[in-house]
Amino acid sequence: MTGRKNRIVIMLTIALMTASCGKNVVFTDSLPVPGRVWTLDNSASFSFNVEDTVNSNNIFLVLRTGSSYPYRNIWLFVTTSAPGGSSITDTLSYDLADENGNWYGKGFGDIHELKLPYRLNVFFPYTGNYRVSISHAMRNAALKGVCDVGLRVERNEK
Repeated sequence: MTGRKNRIVIMLTIALMTASCGKNVVFTDSLPVPGRVWTLDNSASFSFNVEDTVNSNNIFLVLRTGSSYPYRNIWLFVTTSAPGGSSITDTLSYDLADENGNWYGKGFGDIHELKLPYRLNVFFPYTGNYRVSISHAMRNAALKGVCDVGLRVERNEK
């Protein structure tokens, strides 16, 4: 009987942890970069639906790079389009490693994942479908070592 109770407690704990981890995630997705070479004409586009205009959100860009990525920084163009048709394009620069070549973010093997802050404490003014398009703005047209490009939107706690 004790073994059965332990299994039930473990299963309930896992279920609660899984449910609580994603409760504030409005949207998350990533797209693989073909051949780990991100070209200028290959933008990563994401669409997500917004129903909450009351709570603030944090928007993150998620980037996974391999050891063949030749730079310690990256420049990005990010275009956000609102349901009404208005859009804004930002030019952003992020450091991916320190001066000694130590990569920021989480790493496993030769892959490093960075959750880069894009817009923090932002309120979506309209309900509906938003679109975010991300392309690199580096001088090399073919940027080696980029594995995945992603977007994550998290609702802030009240």
